[in-house]
Amino acid sequence: MIRILIGAATSGSGKTTFTMGLLRALTRRGLRVQPFKCGPDYIDTQFHSIAAGIESVNLDTWLASADHVREVFARYSAGADAAVIEGVMGLFDGYDHMRGSSAEIAALLDVPVLLVVNARSTAYSVAALLHGFKTFRPDVRIAGVVFNQVASDSHYAFLRDAAADAGVPCLGRIPRAEGIEVPSRHLGLTVGLENELNTLADRVSDLVEQYVDLDLICRGLQ
Repeated sequence: MIRILIGAATSGSGKTTFTMGLLRALTRRGLRVQPFKCGPDYIDTQFHSIAAGIESVNLDTWLASADHVREVFARYSAGADAAVIEGVMGLFDGYDHMRGSSAEIAALLDVPVLLVVNARSTAYSVAALLHGFKTFRPDVRIAGVVFNQVASDSHYAFLRDAAADAGVPCLGRIPRAEGIEVPSRHLGLTVGLENELNTLADRVSDLVEQYVDLDLICRGLQ
């Protein structure tokens, strides 16, 4: 089974947008994809459910024990071809240092992390950022990076070189594009918003299929 946690350096990096595109892209390949969300967030789980066509499940070490989180993950991912977990905030941001963070969930479940990095205002400097995320906690495996908000091929070349020098596999990019931002958060879904999110999932899925190494993700990240 494909197991992956989508993390980020900071909030606002594009985790939810990328996760929706990845969920839709995997389902387009005929895979049964089970989405999860770190923490008690009940809004992003609704977005996941639209993109994957199956209910998303929360994994929260603030409200539940480690054993319970493991049991929930095992129960809901049983029979799935892929389990995709969207992180919360920055990868190591928890309610008490790393406690309650996406990184804690990744280590607890032994799931590799695909880091989404917003590259709008940076280039080769991301080498230092990636090196730090890779080496900070050896029990949290940074298996690859996808760069978001990439301006051009030359911009991507700098980012790809930075990832290589940091020793983190570069799995692709999401270029700057109009109409791929997640709408403002709502307390509930309306018919109009659901249609908008469905369209968004399709648009981002098209970009994922074109610019991200989906074959490598499907073979399983280590």
